[in-house]
Amino acid sequence: MPLDRFRRILSLRSASRWHHREQELHESAERRPAWYPAARDARGKANAVGLFDRFRRRRRPAGSATSRDSEHLRAWAEGHYGVEAFLEPRTNVTETTLLLVAHDGEWTRRRVDGPRAAFRFAHRLGMPCYEVAKLGYPQRMRDYQARQRILRRREQRRRDLGDIG
Repeated sequence: MPLDRFRRILSLRSASRWHHREQELHESAERRPAWYPAARDARGKANAVGLFDRFRRRRRPAGSATSRDSEHLRAWAEGHYGVEAFLEPRTNVTETTLLLVAHDGEWTRRRVDGPRAAFRFAHRLGMPCYEVAKLGYPQRMRDYQARQRILRRREQRRRDLGDIG
């Protein structure tokens, strides 16, 4: 056993300290407060308890879309024409979202309660709804992003040159 070999390498004094520390850890596990997570489950299998588990953000429930989100999507769709909806699936990082893309590629994205809610929302507003996982993002959206990037760089250059002159 590696622990026994390690103890033999240590001096008698440090080995006794090691054993004493081992006993302390075992006893402290038995004295844990009731609110502290158990180190072992019902079958005696060790549970992994993270040091910062208490401070982690809790995942919002699946129905985490707010009325503000749906109101924003509705107002945006009414303010643009040629709007299509694209459903983005839930991932480990984000909830299910609905991406609205206008005729020129301008877009907005907000959370929805789920795929059913997204399709219902699009149907109510009379727009087609596609799944991004099946079709991908529309080319006009990528083109719009490229145009915006060029315009931002031009503006930045103009500001940089304006500061010099």
